[in-house]
Order: sequence, then structure tokens, then C-alpha cells
Amino acid sequence: MTIADLVRQHAERTPDAVAMREKHRGIWREITWRDYWRTAETVARALRSLGVQPGDRVAIQSENRSEWLFVDVATVAVRAATVGLYPTNPPDEVRHMLADSGARILFAEDQEQVDKALAVLDDCPDLEWIVYLEPRGIRGRYQHPKLISWSDLLASHEDAEAIELRSSGDDVATLIYTSGTTGRPKGAMLTVDNVDFAIRVLIEGGGFSDPPPGPRDLTLSYLPLCHVAERVFTVWFNAAAGVTVHFGESIATVQADLREVQPTILFGVPRIWEKMMAGVTIRLAGASLIKRSNARLWLRVADRIGATLEANGGRHTTGSRLRYAIGWLLCYRALKERIGVRRVRYAASGAAPIAPDVLRFFMGIGVPMYEVYGMTENTAISTANRPGRVRLGTVGEAHSGVEIRIADDGEIQTRHPGTFAGYFRNQAATAEAMTPDGWLRTGDVGVLLDGTHLKITDRSKDIIITAGGKNVAPSEIENALKASPFVKEAIVIGDRRAFLTALIGIELDTVGEWAQRRGIGYTTYRDLSGKPEVVALVQGVVDAVNAGHNPVEQVKTFRMLPKELDHEDGELTATQKVRRSAVATTFEALVDDMYGSKV
Repeated sequence: MTIADLVRQHAERTPDAVAMREKHRGIWREITWRDYWRTAETVARALRSLGVQPGDRVAIQSENRSEWLFVDVATVAVRAATVGLYPTNPPDEVRHMLADSGARILFAEDQEQVDKALAVLDDCPDLEWIVYLEPRGIRGRYQHPKLISWSDLLASHEDAEAIELRSSGDDVATLIYTSGTTGRPKGAMLTVDNVDFAIRVLIEGGGFSDPPPGPRDLTLSYLPLCHVAERVFTVWFNAAAGVTVHFGESIATVQADLREVQPTILFGVPRIWEKMMAGVTIRLAGASLIKRSNARLWLRVADRIGATLEANGGRHTTGSRLRYAIGWLLCYRALKERIGVRRVRYAASGAAPIAPDVLRFFMGIGVPMYEVYGMTENTAISTANRPGRVRLGTVGEAHSGVEIRIADDGEIQTRHPGTFAGYFRNQAATAEAMTPDGWLRTGDVGVLLDGTHLKITDRSKDIIITAGGKNVAPSEIENALKASPFVKEAIVIGDRRAFLTALIGIELDTVGEWAQRRGIGYTTYRDLSGKPEVVALVQGVVDAVNAGHNPVEQVKTFRMLPKELDHEDGELTATQKVRRSAVATTFEALVDDMYGSKV
């Protein structure tokens, strides 16, 4: 059964129930299941009339909005495959993904995305139509024959016969492009059966508190929908369980949207949780003395609660439950309301390692948070920590139906029905991703603790081997540094070197607030990060982290990044993962300076 079948079922059984809400000019607009299916079916008819055939590809480049879901469901309804492009993808990456996928139609959000597509059109011979969602700056000005507006597309296909839904389990439902930290992004093919397996595992056995996800649950969609994890929590939970999805006005309004929606289920990458935690530090700094003292007292109590939960697998003792009840009345309720997590009954962190201190903080203030593990190539299905079985520092236990093994070289390998069908038009890369006996090579190194909980050491390609022959996992050190509210990025360096160093980028908002309270003036990011007081502040963070590591894992010296890392400059992927080789090249002079003065 496809997501199109599931959406149609909701429309038939509960047509007037709310499927999603979308904020427009400050007002939340409700979209019922009837409206959802009616629009998706209209788009499906339009796709067929434009020549889309089973097996074809339909691309979307847009921020999160209802049209993303309409197009996704419509594409699956005609047995084609959705190809998501990040809104931040520059023209060169747009060219690669459109040409590589052979997409026949692109749904582009606005003038910016249309301009990118038109700029690379000559290199994308399969692209026949560009449908733009927002007419501003385009209608009446652009006369290209391949352009058509969303409103015109719908208007010309509203009154027609119903779509007959057919599918096969091996139909490719979506191409999800990898982040491309070390090379060109590759299109991972996820089939109807892959998606069905993921839905069944996550909803029926994913570790959610009772009851399982359902129509009473609320989510806020804010991470890019072309990322497999956001597709799970937005599209698939919505279609399969009836979870109500909310779309804010923009990525800039996420914090305000969280406060208004107060979701019950929330997924975030570590950077999101770290930023929330840093925001608490900023707000405390600006509070009155009484409020600040009260909050600091109860946050210390939260540390103790979090430690108790950690020691008990996520379960409260009588004492910790009592402390939390008092803290909820005096601090935690207001704090959770403020950051938008008051009603969260299941929070998940994934896509990258997260520092245990961050998990402990949220657990301590009453947010049930679980670190999970998966990747595009296995439809985001591998492991998860579960209520009552939490083990910080691990990504939990294998999901039902998932097999995990550790290869002789330490690589984590998985096998289950959610394993992808391969990389599109790239048999060589597909062969490299799989073992001869059918296991997926994750590229991660790890161990199984007590045969149950999986601990990831690092990406195998990121492991540092020092000049002394010691193996060091940089991500653990980097995560410890980034647990500080003052540090946004940390890149540990030291492969074939005598010692470790780091490039560190500050969190502009938090450090800026810190500087203002001390009367330290600054003009730009570069100016602020170079202030002696700020360097000393970061040195304190480094010293604290070093104290928890043995000498070979300690950062001997560091340099401040003079700019924020950026996707368009090639330093980050579209998913905000650091491209280590690009950073090392861009800031080669800083690296040479660290080692030139020490070796």
C-alpha cells in the first residue's frame, strides 16, 4: 500500500478531519483530508496529462509547505518517483540532480528556484516542464515555453475522472540524494516496499509511548523534506497514522511556530537541540536576578533528574519523580512552554551524533528524548533508544525485523526489508554499498554494548590516526565542544599529525549576547570571533572538554573560524554536515599555523 492509498483512505473515512495546518500571513489555515486528497488527485491527473509515465521522476525544490505533500502523493499515485532538491542547492547541484535523475517535471517554489532551473536547463535534456508555486516576479515577466503556474495546472485538471491507484512493491517511490560530504550526491532509490516497512516498524514498534502515533498527535515540519528523516515524521506519519502536520511561514519562524503549535512528536538533528539549549542560556542572561536565580536552581535539579534517568534507563525513581513534580510547578512548565516542547511525548534526535549532556538536559526538564539511528540507504531504519531502555551515548537497540552485525574492521552493517534498491544509474556505487552476502555497509564504525545497544564511534572515513598510530574518533570530541552554548562548529584535525588541533566557530547569537553584557563592542562575525575575550571564552570550553579526555584525545591548540561555514561556499552539505576536506582546504593557512608553531 502506498502513501497515496493511505491518504485516500483518510479522505474516505474521515473527510472533514484536519490533515495539516499551514500558516499564512499569521493565520493557521486548516486543510482537511478531503481537501488533501482532492488536490493530490488533481495534481496526479495533471502529471499524467503532461506525459509522466510509471518509473519517471518528478522533482521538487521548495521549502516545507502543503504543496510538497500534494506533489509527493500525486507522484506516487501515478507510479513515478519523487526527487527532492534542497532549497539551498546552488545551480551546480541543481544541474547535477536534475540531470542525474532525468526528472521530467520540476516543481519550483518561487523565482529564485525557477532562475536556478532555467540557468541549467540546457544541461537537463529530460526536463520538460517547470511548475512554479509562487507567481511573484514570474507571472507576466517570464515567457519561457516550459513554464506553467501551479494555479493554472490545478485549474486545467480539476474536473476529470478519479485516478485509479495501482502499484507494485518494487516501484521506486522516491529518489533521495545523499548529502555528498565526500563527492557528488547519489540518488538512493527507495521502493514502495521500503516505505511500507519503515511505516510499519516505526508506528508499530518504534518505541513510542502508548498510545502509538495517531490523529491526536501534532508535528511541526521544518527540516528539509528531501531528507529521509523529515519525510518519515512529516509525510509518512501523516499518511499512515493521521498525525496532523503543521507548516510555518518560513524556517526563520520555527521557534515561534513551536510555541504556537506545541507539537506532541518532534524530530530534530543535534544542531536544533543544541540551539534550543543555547537559547535557554541567552534568555537566562537577560532575566531578572530573582528569575535567573530560580531558573539556575531548578536547572541544577534537572541535571540531577537527568542523571537519575540516565542511570535507570530513562525511568524515574520516586525521588526524581517528586523533584520533577515540584520543578514542573516552579520552572519546567514555563520553560517548556517557552521553547515549544510542553506537550512533546516523543522527541527524537538523529542524523548525527549528539552529546549526552544535551540529551540529559532535555530529559531532566521532562522532554522524553531518544537518540535514534538510520540512514537514507536503509529508509532511516536501524536502531532507537526506547522508553525504559535508554542508554545515553548509544543509538539504542535494533528495530523489529532489523539485523545488525559488526564487521571485522568495526564497520556497522545492517540488513532488513527497508534496504534501498540501489543508487540510481550508478551500479558501481551500489556494489560498493553492499556486501556480497547482502548486508548494507553503513560506513559507520561502532560496537554493540552487552549485545543490545549500538554505540557509534564515528564515520570510518573520519577516524583520525595520529602520527603515533593512535586511532581517535573526532566526532565525540567535536560533540563535547558543541555542547557548549558558545560553540556552533568544531572540526578536529590531526590525521598523521603529532597531536590534535581544532577549528572552532562561535554561536553568533549566544556569544554576541555574552559580549554585549560585558560591554565588548563588535561589528562583524570575524571581529567578534577574534576578540581576545572571546578567544579566552572558547579556551575555557576547550580546557573543560580536554579535562574529560586522555592526553592523546586532547585538543592542544585551536583557531577561530573567521566566518560561518556555508553550504554555498562548499563547506557544508545541504544537510549542514561539514565537508572536512573543503574546510581543511579553505582554512589551510590556519591549520598550517597551528602545526607550524608546534611541530
